[in-house]
Amino acid sequence: MTGQWEGKSVAFQGERGAYSEMAALAALGDGIVPVPNRTFDDVFESTESGKTDLGLVPIENSLAGSIHRNYDLLLRHSLHIIGETQLRIAHCLIANPGVTLDEIKTVRSHPQALAQCEHHMAEMGLIAEAAYDTAGSVRDLKESGERDVAALASKLAAEVYEMNILREEMEDDRLNFTRFLVLSRDPIIPEGESKTSIVFALNNDPGALFRAMACFALRDIDLTKIESRPIPGSPWEYRFYLDFIGDGSNGPSKKALDHLAERATELRILGTYPRSV
Repeated sequence: MTGQWEGKSVAFQGERGAYSEMAALAALGDGIVPVPNRTFDDVFESTESGKTDLGLVPIENSLAGSIHRNYDLLLRHSLHIIGETQLRIAHCLIANPGVTLDEIKTVRSHPQALAQCEHHMAEMGLIAEAAYDTAGSVRDLKESGERDVAALASKLAAEVYEMNILREEMEDDRLNFTRFLVLSRDPIIPEGESKTSIVFALNNDPGALFRAMACFALRDIDLTKIESRPIPGSPWEYRFYLDFIGDGSNGPSKKALDHLAERATELRILGTYPRSV
């Protein structure tokens, strides 16, 4: 998707140097204008209102699983998924300039980043201290000037705040990836292999989900993800978020969606977009 978004503003959650900013640059190119936002809600609202041209949010991590808040926000807002990207999460141990590794006693970062590095930190005798944001912990560390504290964040965060990387790849599991979605007020017509994301609800009848899945299985459509989320105000009833390979506007995929619409009490296409592999 890079190239066509030159000069476009892109909302992301976190401070400058966040992994979401790295993902936005990877997906849309270095010519975009990244716009930091405090919360995921702010990203959706900024994009939907037109304050920014696009938004980018994480939707699942290969270790921690789905980001449920963003599934709920996809339904709440009238935005379209127009792209996806996968980013390997590599945590760096970052300190103020001139600080050496043997001076560090405490490490600050988002709780998830700390959890993903806990074994390496324990081997190094470092104490974990939670902060609200990975890149924000680097910014705050620079402002404080502390010499016995380091932060866990991206290499980009170290560059943005002109800080010193003491050690790269602090994560315990190197196969740590996050999948991000690119959001827009307008849909696109993708080229090449496509993926479609939908959300639907069913009557709570025996075999209802099995019959819904058969709409795709009968047409040999590859399902890549299914996620259930509770329906507010309806205890023990659920909506299902589904990703599949194919263009939902034509061919077997459209027939599958038409078939599903006959069974579903609610069906919405969240977007058809180029598949990231």
